[in-house]
Amino acid sequence: MKPSSEMIELMEKGFDFENFLNTHINGILAVREDGRLLLADHDATTLLGYSPSQLNGQPVSLILPKLQLPIAGQGRPQQGHTIAIQKNGEEIPVSYTVRQSPAEVEERIFFLLLFQDVAEKQKAGQDLMQSQKTLEAVINTAVDGIIIIDKKGIMQMANPAASRLFGYEVDEMRGQNVNILMPSPHAGEHDGYISNYLKTGTEKIIGIGREVEGLRKDGARFPFKLGVSRVELEGKVLFAGVIHDLTEQKRAEARILYLNKELEQKVEERTEKLTEVVNKLLQSNIKLEREIKERKAAEAALRQKQEQLRRSLEKEKELSELKSRFVSMASHEFRTPLTTIASSTELLGLYTESGQQEKRDKHLRRIKSAVTNLTGILGDFLSLSKLEEGKIQVNPVPFTLENLGEEVVEEMQSLLKPGQQLRTDFRDVQQNTFLDKKILKNIFINLLSNAIKYSGERSTVHFELFQEGQTIRAAIRDEGIGIPKEDQKHLFTRFFRATNSVNIQGTGLGLNIVKRYIDLLDGRIWFESKEGEGTAFFIEITWQKE
Repeated sequence: MKPSSEMIELMEKGFDFENFLNTHINGILAVREDGRLLLADHDATTLLGYSPSQLNGQPVSLILPKLQLPIAGQGRPQQGHTIAIQKNGEEIPVSYTVRQSPAEVEERIFFLLLFQDVAEKQKAGQDLMQSQKTLEAVINTAVDGIIIIDKKGIMQMANPAASRLFGYEVDEMRGQNVNILMPSPHAGEHDGYISNYLKTGTEKIIGIGREVEGLRKDGARFPFKLGVSRVELEGKVLFAGVIHDLTEQKRAEARILYLNKELEQKVEERTEKLTEVVNKLLQSNIKLEREIKERKAAEAALRQKQEQLRRSLEKEKELSELKSRFVSMASHEFRTPLTTIASSTELLGLYTESGQQEKRDKHLRRIKSAVTNLTGILGDFLSLSKLEEGKIQVNPVPFTLENLGEEVVEEMQSLLKPGQQLRTDFRDVQQNTFLDKKILKNIFINLLSNAIKYSGERSTVHFELFQEGQTIRAAIRDEGIGIPKEDQKHLFTRFFRATNSVNIQGTGLGLNIVKRYIDLLDGRIWFESKEGEGTAFFIEITWQKE
């Protein structure tokens, strides 16, 4: 901005504008006695959003509407807070100092106005207050006690946790010497501890955790861990102590010591008894050695008996394990269909009106499905039992694969899920086959049941039969969940369920039974599977002529 004649005249009279401008960081204005602006520095125009030419000659009330200029001739500066109006109309809080110019121009008085944006300062004050409230909240909600003392040992602050620990009200503690919270001899020596630290700087407790005893208001003592930190605040030295109650910990330690002593006593008693037993065993061993010498002739027979016993025990162990797994699995597999039958039967009794036939049919279908599941489970158990006992005999009869395949497909229709399809491909299956029809039918039903069960709705199950001379081949393919690669080696093991089928009902016996049936017919079975894409089982059996 080009200096006005009044500014030039002031500078000619020796007024150092540059030095004056540099003494303030937010803005400076020169105002005539009539209240009109003579000068605005760069900081002022930037803060207010005007150019220098836009402010020159304007009334100061344009930007400081509430400002009252001092009376001319008043010696001391006038200070205060007011609102400044920016060009865009926004208000900002400012602090100001206004004083009369030390020089006059054409015998006219000028006022110099310094002002500063205090919005940041107000925000900083608010932030500081918020931080203080946050700190107070943390201290007041802390689980451990916190006490702050000055260098004379006088308590300046105590949080509610400390109040509860020592049995005093917070106001009772404030202003008291902290040694009221200490038993003898520490109560009388504490002030000396602080004095010695302030003189020597030697830290015995400060910055180092230490276990000490506290004295409650009622005279009771309790153990706690004390951590002390030195704090310097506004030139004052304070000490902050964090108190962690060890009462429960010490009680637990005492309990452990008691139990350890009790255990040691029991060990001693058991050791004595063990010594007696060992002595008796030594005597028995001597007697046994004599008997062994007398029975050398029976040694071979005894070893043979032992071997037989070992094999019997192993077999018994295997049967016991099998029984346990069977009971566990059976109880689980029977529970679901039985629960379904029970609940549906109970609900059937509620639907007595003629218009509720659809609901009755729904629960009848559930009962029928549950009974079918139970029948399948029982069939697996009976088949396994007969196979284990060797009661299943192979009885070959003449029949055609075509007729058998159609029988199996008809039985499978009731098991299909909504949208599922069972597609068949029977080739060259019209001539007679000479095999055990019942066993072969069970093999097909088992594999097809699995394919349907482990496939989703609207999927397709493929059933293929082919006969060439005295060899028959079959393939059952599905689009189901597949078998994880790591599980495939266990697939024909009794009670084995793949890891991805635990939520699907099953006994884990079906494929084991199928494998045993195939072995009875001197055939072979193999499979291909990929998890998430499906499984295919292949069967090949060659039969002998009648």
